[in-house]
Amino acid sequence: MDCTRGAGGKPSCNGNFSMTRRLFRILATLGLAASLGGFALPAHAEKRVALVVGNNDYRNVPKLLKAVNDARTMGDTLKQLGFSVMVAENQSRQQFSETLLAFDRSIEPGDTAFFFYAGHGFEIAGQNYLLPTDVPAATEGQEELVRDASILADRIVERLQNKKARTSILVFDACRNNPFERKGTRAVAGAGGLAPMTQLPEGVFSVFSAGPRQTALDRLSNDDANPNSVFTRTFAKELLQPGENLVQVAQRTRRLVSEMADTVKHRQVPVYFDQMVDDVFLNSVAKDAAARPADPPPQKLAALPPVSVPRVPKEETTNAPIASFSRHNGGWSVVFSFADPTLGISWRMAGNGDFRETGFIDTLDPRTRKRMPNPSIELPPDAPAGTIEVRYVDQSGDMQGPFPIRFDPEAALIRDQRKILDMTATSWLSFREFNGLLVYYTHLVSYRCAIREVRIGIDTAVPNQVLKMPGCDMRDPSAITAGMPLYMKLAPATQFVSVELTYRDGSVSEIKSFRAANRSNN
Repeated sequence: MDCTRGAGGKPSCNGNFSMTRRLFRILATLGLAASLGGFALPAHAEKRVALVVGNNDYRNVPKLLKAVNDARTMGDTLKQLGFSVMVAENQSRQQFSETLLAFDRSIEPGDTAFFFYAGHGFEIAGQNYLLPTDVPAATEGQEELVRDASILADRIVERLQNKKARTSILVFDACRNNPFERKGTRAVAGAGGLAPMTQLPEGVFSVFSAGPRQTALDRLSNDDANPNSVFTRTFAKELLQPGENLVQVAQRTRRLVSEMADTVKHRQVPVYFDQMVDDVFLNSVAKDAAARPADPPPQKLAALPPVSVPRVPKEETTNAPIASFSRHNGGWSVVFSFADPTLGISWRMAGNGDFRETGFIDTLDPRTRKRMPNPSIELPPDAPAGTIEVRYVDQSGDMQGPFPIRFDPEAALIRDQRKILDMTATSWLSFREFNGLLVYYTHLVSYRCAIREVRIGIDTAVPNQVLKMPGCDMRDPSAITAGMPLYMKLAPATQFVSVELTYRDGSVSEIKSFRAANRSNN
């Protein structure tokens, strides 16, 4: 068996809810601006630290070809982004543990921590394990042997949380076939690929090289001489794109990798799981700076200990704004937030006319004892993708900016609706007695633009049938029109319905159960 990666809504009448949600976002931004602004630029974190691990030389399961190269490439990339990088290769269980301990010691409260792993990964009972090079060749019934000999991915998240890292980014290029399968033997119970990590704490962002039950490609063909896997070669390049936040990096990587995999008729859609409070930029340089001559290529990184990192340029300490986007019946609300007090805010679409003031709200900023600038603007529902230029007056009265903020309507809509669905999971389904038992899924239809697929199970905890949803209309994404299916009829004896959502980014929700006993007779 070739075990290298790859060979082997709201209705239109619901305007009050939109206005309430918009007001809540503005108030939340005003109250949390100082704490959220730190995600915009590295200057607001203490430092950036990274650990990259690549395992090729497995002793008891199939060896890999490109995992070490992938780790080295990611190390070079992260060094260019201002990270102090530890590169570890071909780690046994003891070496892996010692490396993680060294990484722990390098992290201080407020840091940005980045963990990258390339190698064999394995899912057992919904938990992901990273396999060291000395993992034993387990067979059926020996799952505990694999658990004890491997590194639990969730435990790495816990360690970063315990060290109080402000931002934790975890990337796994480890979605491959079951490494324990052998011809003529029964393999350890587990599926191809890794399990989705949906229950992440706040401040954590994770990326997988392939979706659930998918495997990742090392190469596109036997003539593909690229030293890196299809995912890593793409992800590393996208990380260096100026002015892109993590979500945009992940989305572009997903699209490009999926398109490349399609050329060889392989299904590989990278997924990400976002628990960031707000946008995170690793390369905050404006896009026009990309035209400057490139620096000489970095020297090859040694393994441990961490390499030295040049000091972050002084100009990156500027209080650059970040933005959140929300779609409502009348168009888009854009809310800006700043780490430091501002005396005035103005904006325009890039290169399009004069800057416009946002005005003021009837609230005093206790830091300046002056009226607080309005942090929000409105865009029309058909606003095209583009760059919003934002500038502001600082406490000294000096004008700062303009700063570019990328507006991508489709990505912003999907992200906004995904967050709403996560926060309102108890409203996905509702039951009603009317000439029998009806189950309504109006809420899911209202936010369908964030959903790729809905699966339900009737009186079973395993969603085993697809619930067909209407298509997404970007011009009026939450509209419910005549003729749209909003409910289905169930047998009167139905006890409960389970629901699982697959989001547009490929991630999968928890399975939620809704009991038919909670029904309305109206």
